[in-house]
Amino acid sequence: MIYIRSILFYLGEGLSTIPFFFISMVALPMPPKVRSKMIAGWAWFVAWWLKVCCGLTHTIEGEENIPDDPCVFASNHQSTWETITTQIFLPGLAWVLKKELFRIPVFGWGLWATRPIAIDRQERSTALEQVVKQGQQKIKQGRHVLIFPEGTRTSYGESGRYKKGAAMLAVAAKVNVVPIAHDAGKYWSKNSWWIKPGNIRCIIGPAISIEGKTDKQITTEVESWILSQNL
Repeated sequence: MIYIRSILFYLGEGLSTIPFFFISMVALPMPPKVRSKMIAGWAWFVAWWLKVCCGLTHTIEGEENIPDDPCVFASNHQSTWETITTQIFLPGLAWVLKKELFRIPVFGWGLWATRPIAIDRQERSTALEQVVKQGQQKIKQGRHVLIFPEGTRTSYGESGRYKKGAAMLAVAAKVNVVPIAHDAGKYWSKNSWWIKPGNIRCIIGPAISIEGKTDKQITTEVESWILSQNL
């Protein structure tokens, strides 16, 4: 049953990108915050479709820790879930992603319309500079930035090496870092196409101040808080 439900989900998710591509194009002239909310409609659909097809829901804790002013959100990375669904409960997001994703027909074009922070992974020596430079521009526009410090998805129960891009951007932009921990990989794993039913637990932590700290210290604080949630 999991196999059939997962296949139905992917079919619906794929087909839904077509109408939302046109919504993305209509949203292009809008201010960044308005554009983000319009395009986030697709994330709402995907979350609903996950529940209908796969029996997968989510619970958000710590929403009171989401600041009104722009910040850098730093989340662990286990699944496709957090790359989509965070648009539902986090405000006006710009997130860091691979530039190559823009080449995916329809989906990539809609993704481009969200004006994310797109980095060229072939230019590894300047990747951090790209994140900091583009990230500051997004924050000046009043948008929050989402970064996955591990860089790539890790298996549930494991942790990758936390890179300092989120901390460097926060220091450069003079904003706080808000950590996020979740257990999405328990149900929607990077190692499998099949999606298990259940309830993803996602916790938004208190802001981590950058005052008087190095990017290394901030990164360590982010990693320690996320791991301490034992999800």
